[in-house]
Amino acid sequence: MTDPSSTASALKSVMRVAVPNYLRWYHRHEIHIDAEIPEPALLVANHGFGGLVDLNVLAMIAVREKAALRRPTTALVHQVAWTVGAGRIAEFLDGRPASQESADAAFAAGHNVLVFPGGDVDAGKSWWDRNQVHFDARCGFARLAMSHGVPVVPVVTAGAGDSLFVVSDGRRLAQQLGLPRRLRMKALPISVTIPWGLNIGVAGMLPYVALPTKLVTAVLPPMTPHAGETAEDFAARIEAAMQARLDTLVANRKPIIG
Repeated sequence: MTDPSSTASALKSVMRVAVPNYLRWYHRHEIHIDAEIPEPALLVANHGFGGLVDLNVLAMIAVREKAALRRPTTALVHQVAWTVGAGRIAEFLDGRPASQESADAAFAAGHNVLVFPGGDVDAGKSWWDRNQVHFDARCGFARLAMSHGVPVVPVVTAGAGDSLFVVSDGRRLAQQLGLPRRLRMKALPISVTIPWGLNIGVAGMLPYVALPTKLVTAVLPPMTPHAGETAEDFAARIEAAMQARLDTLVANRKPIIG
């Protein structure tokens, strides 16, 4: 009988090779590492579009391989993944429900932790806002880094927002449907994708055929809080640094072509 753990390990090994190759071949993915990544660290990334199928999430697999991180990395994932039945996929990708308990357990085990603080708000941006980092004033990730005494390593990826057309982030619709209360979701993006056509929410949950947009990822130097700095101010400073670096990546960029 095949050992499930051995099968999972083999599949992960395949993914560590297949994902970077797919990104490099189809999306002409470039990775720029501005400084050495200390470990353990809190890796803070921006969303491109969607959840588990977000190209920015795949880009982080390539970053981890190129940077040759020595420690395992636990990704904190929005609870909706388990609500819609994609929890096992998230867990296969080393994801855990985004919570203080998950983060504490990961750091206690000596892991790096990966977070996308913008959550569904950042993941559901309209096409016009595709080059913006939206953390929605969230600062829990900064408080997490401060409480564990680990540096924050910001990572930004440009280009995923060109892989489809997002008509609207659907925040008003989500509010009308009570999703913030029921599913902790503030956005319900309306998009046009292959094969789903014009749809509401679907492309953010299920795989879609991404256009061959060029992806560029930059890993920023590690950041630590200043003396006396609050979590709110530290989070704002991290977001500003990420936006500034993203601005350099998209300067003079042409949609899809890069």
